[in-house]
Amino acid sequence: MSGRLEVRIVQKPWGHEVIWADTVLYVGKVLHIKAGHALSLQYHNKKDETIHLLSGQMIYRVKNAEGELKDVVLKVGDSYRNEPGTVHQMEAVTDCAVLEASTPHLDDVVRLNDRYGREGTSAP
Repeated sequence: MSGRLEVRIVQKPWGHEVIWADTVLYVGKVLHIKAGHALSLQYHNKKDETIHLLSGQMIYRVKNAEGELKDVVLKVGDSYRNEPGTVHQMEAVTDCAVLEASTPHLDDVVRLNDRYGREGTSAP
C-alpha cells in the first residue's frame, strides 16, 4: 500500500536522526551529527548500509582486511558502503548531514567502543 509515511526524529547523544522511510525491505535516514561528535565504533551482523555525505566533513573509520582501523576523510558527495561485519565509525569534523539507506535491521548494532557509555548495547 502506498501513501504518506510518518517521519520519526530520534534524539542521539551525537545529534539526531530523521527516519523518513521504514519498510520491511529498507530504511532511509538522515543523520545529523554535531561537530566533534562521533557515533559508536560498531558493526552489524545483518544490516547492510550505504551512507552518502550531504553536508559537512567527516572522518570515516573503517577496519581494513588486515584488521587495522583506517581514517577516510569524506567530503560532500562521497558515499561508503558497509556490508555486515564491517567495523566502522563516523566522526563529524563539522556539523554533518548523512543520508543512510539500509536493510531494515535497526536494532542490529554491536558497539565496540562508545563515548556515551553505550558499549555492548543497541540503545539509542
